[in-house]
Amino acid sequence: MQAAAVIIENVSFAGLHCETTALGALLRHEGLDVSEPMLFGLGEGLSFVYWDAKNMDFPFLGGRVKPFALTRTAADRLGLTLHVQETSSPRKARQHVETALMAGRPVGLQLDSYHLEYFTAKVHFGGHFVAMYGYDSAHAYLVDTAQQGGAVTTSLASLEKARAERGPMTARNLSFTISRTGQPDLGDAIRSAIAANAHAFLNPPIANLGHCGIAKAAEQVPKWLDRSVDLALAATLMERGGTGGSMFRALYRDFLAEAATIVDDGNIREGHLLYAEIAPLWTDVSRHIEKGDLARASEILGELAEKERHAMEVLSG
Repeated sequence: MQAAAVIIENVSFAGLHCETTALGALLRHEGLDVSEPMLFGLGEGLSFVYWDAKNMDFPFLGGRVKPFALTRTAADRLGLTLHVQETSSPRKARQHVETALMAGRPVGLQLDSYHLEYFTAKVHFGGHFVAMYGYDSAHAYLVDTAQQGGAVTTSLASLEKARAERGPMTARNLSFTISRTGQPDLGDAIRSAIAANAHAFLNPPIANLGHCGIAKAAEQVPKWLDRSVDLALAATLMERGGTGGSMFRALYRDFLAEAATIVDDGNIREGHLLYAEIAPLWTDVSRHIEKGDLARASEILGELAEKERHAMEVLSG
């Protein structure tokens, strides 16, 4: 960094999920205050993936779309201009961030949380997001989730490692800024986002995504007893790993509740009630996995595959 210190004032957002927290902080700086559930819903964030690859320590249960897809979609729905930069060069990566901050714009970053010094859970996760609002000669100033401390700092050296890490879900020193360019109709944006999210969930391109993925998880989870799966860690990532609880279903439930106050639509109201029933069941799944009761976890997952398929059919209109 060239300047001794650059700090942008009044950049904050108290969020539960990393990507919506980073996005919310950038939007608030632009004078646009959107709730975290609304950002998640407009970003068509709800999904499911059962991912079991050879280079992974244990199978991953994911409850949202792939990293950065949510930000791109939400920005489009809100009529925002998203300026994205990626590079394999650490020097250029620093310059990208420095240029934005010196111009008075906070920057969103995708990185691997393993290297961030304030993280107590040392697990590689390349799909983590923060908003950076400043730096001095030694430290970067970041906005992370409330669980991670909100306004936090990490050394510039650790930030460089986190941004440059390679592996599952990582990006090449990805940074982004946002500017307002339009004023879309929020009701239309909500309707379109819900319909598109439901369509994607109901029509997955492969069998380990969407409602089909939940059914696959129901089949596979009991087999974890034959593998060295860290059940406590798997359960923690599902419930407390920045998901907002209930594998992002609590966030989507709250989005539908807020959407129903803006859009007069019986299907949205019914969808909210259905997800209010669905969300606690995901907490039950994580609790049973943590206890090692994989048979019961599997049974609930089987129920959830059908319940979520039905809920998304309702929301598809």
